[in-house]
Amino acid sequence: MQQIKNQNIILVRGLPGSGKSSLAKLLSENGKYPVFSVDQYFTDSNGNYSFDHRQNHIAYDACKKNVLAEIMNGTEKIFVDNTFTIDWEMEPYFKMAAENNCLVYVFTVENYHNGTNVHGISDEQTRKMAEKYKFD
Repeated sequence: MQQIKNQNIILVRGLPGSGKSSLAKLLSENGKYPVFSVDQYFTDSNGNYSFDHRQNHIAYDACKKNVLAEIMNGTEKIFVDNTFTIDWEMEPYFKMAAENNCLVYVFTVENYHNGTNVHGISDEQTRKMAEKYKFD
């Protein structure tokens, strides 16, 4: 039996506007531990967000590579805040954790604070995401 390292991958999931990024920042002790997201790929150094669906797969790969690099660096806590509306979107992180003897935690964030999404995702798109959203 392999010994579990003292490394943790924390997946923060929820619909747009639920507060995922805010919670991840808070849990990361305001940057003491890294927080990664697909949104980072589409955000420039001035904080301007420009989504291009044609590059979404590249953004997902970049996020996974960042997490793996932190695992290899021995980082104790690694946060990922993405919508993760479909289970298969989390699978690469479960696989990375298993391959590297890390623990995985999943936080589901609900919008009880009436937050709004900051990336201009339409209400219709959010409804479609909510219809696919699954959790145990």
